[in-house]
Amino acid sequence: MSTETSESEFSNYGLYTVIDNLELFLPHTEIKIERMGPNVFSYVRNDSESDLVKKIIPVKSDQLTIEISPIRPLNYPAKRTSYVYLELETPVFLSENSAATIFARCPIEIGVFLIHDGHKDSLDCFTCDPTNSRFALYGVPDSGTLCKYAPSEIVESYEDSIPFVNAVLEINLQNQLDDGRSISKIIFPISDNSVYYKNSKAIIDSIEAVLKKKLTLQIFDVSKKSIQTDWTLSPSYERELIDMGVD
Repeated sequence: MSTETSESEFSNYGLYTVIDNLELFLPHTEIKIERMGPNVFSYVRNDSESDLVKKIIPVKSDQLTIEISPIRPLNYPAKRTSYVYLELETPVFLSENSAATIFARCPIEIGVFLIHDGHKDSLDCFTCDPTNSRFALYGVPDSGTLCKYAPSEIVESYEDSIPFVNAVLEINLQNQLDDGRSISKIIFPISDNSVYYKNSKAIIDSIEAVLKKKLTLQIFDVSKKSIQTDWTLSPSYERELIDMGVD
């Protein structure tokens, strides 16, 4: 598979209607959809690790409609957790009783959805950044939380996501303690955060992260905050392994 496609030649997120054939180019990934016969299409995905995915798609009409969109990073290298561990490449220092808002990059995966009868079916999912798709354990070995791990760069705005590799989310930080603290990592469940796209960019629902005291403990409380945006809401990809060769 050729890996020389420049960023300007990548396909965009969105809806695609296929009458005869379609080729989509993403980082290290090519997708080809071709008509095999009346009301039947083939789907082929090839990536830089020589993983080849082939599917046959019968349809009720003489065309096929799909949607390519960013999805939550929960399927690779395996579906094991709903938590994301962002390690900030530049820690943020908050003095006592202060607050700050940052924009940080967060990994994503790509979902392919078959659209028919007003419904969207999960057809395929993959990552365009397999070498950096890995887990980390937050906490002690016997009771820690398994997380999808990624180093995260603080950026200026929602426009700074890397196409098909990561999204940008707003993080609202607060320090309610009586002394200053450096924040270098954010761990949160991403399963309730929606993902949105525009052209080849992606954003995620923001989070609130509060350092505070609860009884005798100092805790870092993280919660989701929905955003208002005119970007397109991505469908949710739910990948469940089912017996009898169905997935």
